[in-house]
Amino acid sequence: MVGIITYGAYIPRYRIKVEEIARVWGANAQEISGGLGVFEKSVPDMDEDAATIAVEAARNALLRREIDPADIGAVYVGSESHPYAVKPTACTVGEAIGATPNMTAADYEFACKAGTAAIQTCMGLVASGMIKYGLAIGSDVSQGAPGDALEYTAAAGGAAYVIGNDDPIATINHTRSFTTDTPDFWRREGQNYPRHGGRFTGEPGYFKHVKGASRLLLSHAKKTPKDYTYAVFHQPNAKFPQKVAKDLGFSAEQIRPGLVVPRLGNTYSGASPMGLAATLDIAKPGDTIFVCSFGSGAGSDAFDISVTDAIESRIDRNAAPGVEKLLKNPIYLDYARYAKHKGKLVMQV
Repeated sequence: MVGIITYGAYIPRYRIKVEEIARVWGANAQEISGGLGVFEKSVPDMDEDAATIAVEAARNALLRREIDPADIGAVYVGSESHPYAVKPTACTVGEAIGATPNMTAADYEFACKAGTAAIQTCMGLVASGMIKYGLAIGSDVSQGAPGDALEYTAAAGGAAYVIGNDDPIATINHTRSFTTDTPDFWRREGQNYPRHGGRFTGEPGYFKHVKGASRLLLSHAKKTPKDYTYAVFHQPNAKFPQKVAKDLGFSAEQIRPGLVVPRLGNTYSGASPMGLAATLDIAKPGDTIFVCSFGSGAGSDAFDISVTDAIESRIDRNAAPGVEKLLKNPIYLDYARYAKHKGKLVMQV
């Protein structure tokens, strides 16, 4: 069975509170935090970008399980904030972790579901016998225009998954996708910040596609929400995943371990993979996990995952920091330093 061999995550230590952003723009912080369910978000350091975050997440994955990097035959990095428009992030990651040139590599873009699309690609390559291991990463330093609603949640972070069939710690039993041409969110070449359709991003965007992929998977797997120990849904805020979980029949207890957005913000391509990483951090053999991502434009990928005994015998989860540890001991920034970190303030020379 194809599945997850090991995994790792990375979150920058810097944070900014929603109330600090609201203070600058004269907004009601309590109303914003209450509406979004987000209270602070991660901020990249001055020298961090989607590539460095992807490298750190991949290195953390390899710390947990001894794998020869030469056996990684594919590296795919999903992001909507790749540092170069023309120059692949995946090649940088492969070189940084010691993979050999005998690999296939590419960057993926599909808004916030590019990371899960990379997982699906690696699954196919492993299942076909073309490669032994594939590395799939979702990593972003997401952007929000100053004063825009996105600025309150657009965060930084990523998660990496090594996919293979050599005694996986969790098997991926089924996957299904649901995709349409729904322009709820976009950014043209050369533009610094994305634009969005406001409330249009809800029902026709997020909810239609997450429910569509989720119901397809449940039907294909012949399961109900009660058959899963945990569930992870894309988390642009805390409100959307809680609502869609309830609508589909999942409980608050099932989604609680993976719902990290209140203290992290929306890491875009890293959001669903980050929620899954947080869930795997506490998972036990026999647990089952339902995962559904969402990417504007628009589409969702859903996964049926079963945790195996190998999670306790083949990896050392303490060898790399878990999501909960990465969220601790933050360094808080005021808006001026945050703007400097995010490149909103540029020194003229």
